[in-house]
Amino acid sequence: MIARVEDRRVEAEPESRWQQALRDIVGGSFMISILAVVLALLAGAILIAITDERVQETSVYFFSRPTDMLGAIGSSVFGAYGALFQGSIFNFRVDGFAAGIRPLTETLTFATPLIAAGLGVGLAFRVGMFNIGARGQMLMAAAAAGYVGAYMSFPPVLHLILAVLAGLIAGAIWGGIVGVLKAQTGAHEVIVTIMMNFIALYLLAYMLRTQGLLQAPGSSNPKTAAMQDTAIFPELLGPQFNLHWGFIVVIGATAFVWWLLNRSNLGFQFRAVGENPRAAKVAGINVKGVYIWAMLLSGGLAGLAGVSQMLGTVTTGFSQGIDAGIGFDAITVALLGRSRPIGIFVAGVLFGAFKAGGFSMQAAEGVPIDIVLVVQSLIVLFIAAPPLVRAIFRLPTPSALSRHERRLVTKEVTAK
Repeated sequence: MIARVEDRRVEAEPESRWQQALRDIVGGSFMISILAVVLALLAGAILIAITDERVQETSVYFFSRPTDMLGAIGSSVFGAYGALFQGSIFNFRVDGFAAGIRPLTETLTFATPLIAAGLGVGLAFRVGMFNIGARGQMLMAAAAAGYVGAYMSFPPVLHLILAVLAGLIAGAIWGGIVGVLKAQTGAHEVIVTIMMNFIALYLLAYMLRTQGLLQAPGSSNPKTAAMQDTAIFPELLGPQFNLHWGFIVVIGATAFVWWLLNRSNLGFQFRAVGENPRAAKVAGINVKGVYIWAMLLSGGLAGLAGVSQMLGTVTTGFSQGIDAGIGFDAITVALLGRSRPIGIFVAGVLFGAFKAGGFSMQAAEGVPIDIVLVVQSLIVLFIAAPPLVRAIFRLPTPSALSRHERRLVTKEVTAK
């Protein structure tokens, strides 16, 4: 009897639409991502305090003068994160707005390849594929773009366009091989992409040591020649900044991926296969074709990261370490951005800030650069454990049922 009365009360006073929306916002993936960053920064603050020499010295006599240790902790943490801000957003210690805003431009420069590679990894995630081959796709794209940019001659605008296209095509082919193997043989994309990474790495090493391929003429070093001026992305804000037009290209790529996933028929097929490939096949979708197209586009986007490095950031010639760990950082960016184009863009800027500000933390405060890597790893950890974040902050679980569905369930329970 009591259960029936309670069920009828739930039916009589259902959760309003605004309450449901608030629950979905507070407990949704967007809030989880923000709080994961907050938790990672808090954990990073603890590590900064523990590794600080002044904190270690004052901890010896903590019980006699606790304020010394607390002051040392505050100084170390706020000093480190202040240096992170000034190294990635705005530097208040220099004269002039142009000099002060330089750290932000460095953040965007670091973020450019991260966003591009993150878009490629995130696109594959939406199709239910785990593409960890962004590194190999970047390397092949850099090799193709570098060859066209350094050793071929074309008119100014055409040269840049052809170099970019060469990189995109090379990255798409390297990713498309994985898609074909997945579609035709059922090979797992994780294993294949790992192998393709190593193949790309050693193939690039061979080309960099071979005259007539990528090695600079007359040189014995495994490095390419410098890019020709006609194949370099123009400066975006002037010669005093490193930011180039590759960032604008990445903004366009973000808009393209958003349109592709949310407004195109191919994007609908991508999402359908990602949700349930068997149901998508029953509905008439060519699942094998979707796998191939997804990896082609994913590889092309990851290749754009290599192109931006080659034609915008490292224009004096590149060596085997051109990827600089970006291919693997892109996985973190895609996870933090929840495989959504806008989320990936914001996550890429955040990780670009970590990269730009991490060196400032190390130089100004003596904080080990590894602390930044730990913070990035903790972000992934908390992103992968939403129940843990909800438990720590006591967040509600997003409502899984609609208002109408909850009424039907309530009526069924009451009837029983």
